[in-house]
Formats: sequence, C-alpha cells, structure tokens
Amino acid sequence: MTTTQIAPPVATAPKPAFKLNWVQLSPVLYTIGLFVIWEIGVRLSGLPHTIFPTPTRVFEAIVQYWSPIWKNSLQTLYTTVLGFIIAIVAGLGIGLFIGWSKTIYAGLYPIMVGFNAIPKVALVPILVIWFGIGTVPAVLTAFLISFFPIVVNVATGLATIEPETEDVLRALGAKKLDIMLKVGIPRSMPYFFGSLKVAITLAFVGSVVSETVASNSGLGNMMASAQSNFNVPLVFAGLLMLAIEGIVMYALMAWVEKRMTGWAHRSTMSN
Repeated sequence: MTTTQIAPPVATAPKPAFKLNWVQLSPVLYTIGLFVIWEIGVRLSGLPHTIFPTPTRVFEAIVQYWSPIWKNSLQTLYTTVLGFIIAIVAGLGIGLFIGWSKTIYAGLYPIMVGFNAIPKVALVPILVIWFGIGTVPAVLTAFLISFFPIVVNVATGLATIEPETEDVLRALGAKKLDIMLKVGIPRSMPYFFGSLKVAITLAFVGSVVSETVASNSGLGNMMASAQSNFNVPLVFAGLLMLAIEGIVMYALMAWVEKRMTGWAHRSTMSN
C-alpha cells in the first residue's frame, strides 16, 4: 500500500495594501512644484506684484474677483465650445471633400494653407464690421483658427489609403463611395479624433484674441480691462482660468479619442 505525500503550501509574500501610482500623480506634483518655484522665485527677486505677482496674490485675486471671473469664464467657454463645434462639422466635411480625390486635394490644399497662414487677429476687425462687437466675432474667430487641423488630419487619413487596397476593392466590385465609407472614413477616424485635442486649444486662443479686441465680456475683455488698470494679479487670474478650462477640454477630447479609437493605439512606452 502506497501513501501519497502532500507537498506543504508555498508561502506567498503579502501584497502591499496600497501602492502609489506615480504616473497619475505626476501632473499634480509637477503643478505644485511649478507654483512653489514660481512663489520662491518672485519673492527672492523682489519684483512688485504689479510686474510679476506671486501665486498667492493670484489666488487672492481669484477669491476677491470671483464673481466677474466666473461670469467671464463661462462666456469664454461658451464662445470657444460653440466655435469648436462649428469647426468639427465644417472641418470634417471639408476634410472628406478634399480627401475624396487627388485632384481636389492638390487644388484646394494650397488654398487652405494660404488661408491658415493669415493671422486670425487680422480678421477680427473685418468680423466686427460685418457682425458688430460681441459674441459672434469671438465664435467665428474660434472656428477659423481651429478648423484647419481637423481638415488636414481628415484629408491626410483619407490620402494614406494604400493604392493596393483600392485596387483590390475595385477588383471586387467596390465603387469609390464604398471605398470611402468602408475603408477611408474608418481609417481617418484616429487622425480626426487626434486633431480635436489640438483644435480645442486653438479655439481658446481664437476666442480670447477676439474678446480682447472686440467684446464686452469674456476673459479676454476682463484681462484687457485689468491690464489697463495695472491690476496684474487679475490678469494672471484670468490666464490661470484659461489654463484650467483648456486642460479640462483637452482631457475631455483625449477621453473621447481613447473611447472611439482605442483600437488604433498600441503604445509600448515604459514608465
């Protein structure tokens, strides 16, 4: 009669109860470090707050002027998002049109590049003549400055279809529209959603430029008024609010990109 021996259980090391994710904490830590260096640098240099305020003076200005800052921040966010939405619709449509044919691409692309080279601040006076001072010029400036990256990326995505793929699909009886719908548009989606992160930050630039020149509200107008009164902490408070809005909208676009085109990203970057 044979007896079976049971091996003793192997002891395993206990798992740590809590582990810091330094990748997720790094934005917060770097931001805190930036404010600390800013605070120390300004105090050591002895610069007056009318030239370069410390972060503490900027935060004091945010608390002191919170009501106008909040109101103007919402106005800037409204004009930016509205212009950005128009840019998405127009940019996607124009990009698909340009990418439809090599002839159209070769004919219209230089025109698009030339238009994009025009400083958008130079167009604000024309928009004021056409639409008056207010929200409309800010929305249109945000649109004009942000739609070009969308057009370029969508057209590039369509233009990078391999000729071999088109030849195979045509041999199987596919028409130009079938190739565009089943291959071209899906292929251009990573380019499209990637361009949204660039376009939303440019839209903020357009809104603020127009608000500074031709508006009675918005963060751009508020900062211009504060600058004329030498209220530099309020100017920096407006810049800080713009940065926060830009980061939030960029993160939202990055989340949308990951949700819609996560299949296209295979990053091997190490920590």
